[in-house]
Amino acid sequence: MKKLASCIAILSASVFIAACSGNQAKIDATAAQTASQNAMAASQKADQEAASAQDSVRRANDAVARLEAAFSTSVTK
Repeated sequence: MKKLASCIAILSASVFIAACSGNQAKIDATAAQTASQNAMAASQKADQEAASAQDSVRRANDAVARLEAAFSTSVTK
């Protein structure tokens, strides 16, 4: 009887562990997919911010060029 009880206990523990590990794999896959989607969104936002920064640099360079041109013409007068 003790052998039967211990066999049932071991079998139950094995089934429980197997069931939990299967769910854990699904949880891990879902977490990985969510992390991937978050990374993709962050990458797209970073690309947009980089493009915005490049536009700002172009505007700043244009302003500097205009300022230098204005200064140059005022000095030569």
